Amino acid sequence: MPEHVHVPVLLEEAVAALAVKPDGVYVDATFGRGGHSAALLAQLGPHGHLVAVDRDPDAVVAAEALHDPRFTFHRAWFSDLPDVLAALAHAQVDGVLFDLGTSSPQIDDAARGFSFRFDGPLDMRMDPSRGESAAQFLARATARELTEVIRDYGEERFAQSIARAVAAARAREPVVGTRQLAQIVAEAVGARTRGDWGQDPATRTFQALRIFVNRELSEIASALPALVPLLREGGRLAVISFHSLEDRIVKRFFARASKPFAGDPAAARLAIRTDSLPGAPLATVGRAIKPSAREIARNPRSRSAILRVAERTSHPMPDGWPRGYVEAVFAP
Repeated sequence: MPEHVHVPVLLEEAVAALAVKPDGVYVDATFGRGGHSAALLAQLGPHGHLVAVDRDPDAVVAAEALHDPRFTFHRAWFSDLPDVLAALAHAQVDGVLFDLGTSSPQIDDAARGFSFRFDGPLDMRMDPSRGESAAQFLARATARELTEVIRDYGEERFAQSIARAVAAARAREPVVGTRQLAQIVAEAVGARTRGDWGQDPATRTFQALRIFVNRELSEIASALPALVPLLREGGRLAVISFHSLEDRIVKRFFARASKPFAGDPAAARLAIRTDSLPGAPLATVGRAIKPSAREIARNPRSRSAILRVAERTSHPMPDGWPRGYVEAVFAP
């Protein structure tokens, strides 16, 4: 796959999962370079509408090249979606697609600092105009904070050793480059058995920093329940995730929202019949979908993708839901 070219993952499967209505209103929550959006627009009729959002400035450039009266783009985070839709007077929509993670152009652009394959500044922000860069976090975090981030977001068992190595290195000079950090991690891990010989020692650390800097998990955990009330009955919610931390949140959310009383354990303990409780606001659609062997061969970066789909039911949202949901999906 050529560098700086983004190949949409599970493109046909995701569009099919949304069961697009020609005159419906749909949301592409991760516009990227417009692959999924183009496919969705091809399914819409003259009265359909597609709203796309992305926080990456390069996505803005790509969206500006898409001249279609049925298309509206906003530079925004997931958590901004309810406000974006309200501003466009869309009280409800017929489907929302999330394609989580990073795009190939982001990874392959050394200036963005997402990959240790290139020597570049340790930035890693999807939206360089907001928040601190990875280098700024590494400069100010305590060894304990570094350990927690690398362990929790990278699922790295050598997190403490890596954190201590970063703390020692920055005492000598600022840690500001991608290959500089990758070398520090490699020396910290050394020759210890990892069980994943095909993976660079720095892979998990880079993943952890990227997720932390961009608040990726909290953004998706808060956006999913906030969007359910905005789905029309029969509307679909489709999410493509690329690692276990993302998929765990999506899987838990769909499992909870597809139960009567929206999985509220307090309501489940009430001394009343289950069929008297509020019905489930979502119903899962089919089983999780993974890329075919053909797609993986064509685009190796798709190999870890997984698509989950749910449909809005006729049942109203339970009172107070999703209060406390974000904490629940992060529970052990």
